[in-house]
Amino acid sequence: MLFYRAALPLSRRTLDYVAGVIRRHRKAIGTRWRKLTPGRQALLALVHLRKGETYAEIAAGFGVGIATAWRYVTETVALLATRVPKLDQAIRKAKKAGYPYLVLDGTLIRIDRVAADRPYYSGKNRCHGMNIQVLAAPDGTIVWTSGSLPGSVHDLTAARIWGIIRRLKAAGMVTLADKSYVGAGEPVRVPYKGRGKPVGQKIANSAHAKLRSPGERANAQLKNWRILQKLRCCPKQAGQLVKAIHVLQTREAG
Repeated sequence: MLFYRAALPLSRRTLDYVAGVIRRHRKAIGTRWRKLTPGRQALLALVHLRKGETYAEIAAGFGVGIATAWRYVTETVALLATRVPKLDQAIRKAKKAGYPYLVLDGTLIRIDRVAADRPYYSGKNRCHGMNIQVLAAPDGTIVWTSGSLPGSVHDLTAARIWGIIRRLKAAGMVTLADKSYVGAGEPVRVPYKGRGKPVGQKIANSAHAKLRSPGERANAQLKNWRILQKLRCCPKQAGQLVKAIHVLQTREAG
């Protein structure tokens, strides 16, 4: 087997943050010794998430067994995922920050399932995956991410399942969304539908798209982490992975 040095496009502060989370966890549970230090475990997990390298690849690179690499990554992801704000907290923080509106958008995390796994098939995207709902600030900063639902679930249905519409309405937070959310009602505002629209509606749709597009970059930021380009693990882990990456993305942007 050949080995080589490689760069990871993340900052040192992100590595130090993850290492600190792991270090405090080990102290809390009374861990005495492990094969890798907190810093090396953090680096192993970041390589897996950012570059999408398999457990066999990172295990060989860090000199541990495949099962150990899996345990390290699973533990790190779980620790990070618990640090995301709850939906109500995220909305309150957005209002306190003075955002004039939020952007609601759904994204599909592809999974390696076959035609028989019908609940995971998204007719819109024509592939198998998991539905994730994302709230973003007007500049594309990720505000909140949901858990995961099968890809066959419609975006509006998913938003209602997670209570997003209800909480946005209670907070009076104006939110822009695409046509997938038609029927959500206030405060979610969607483009006008139909052909032959009046000029006024066309102008409104154009303005709506311009305001919404920067916020939709949040999903592109998530997909920059290659692990989310196509999951080869249990589909139910998609939500936790996205939440962990949300924490890392926020730390990296800060």
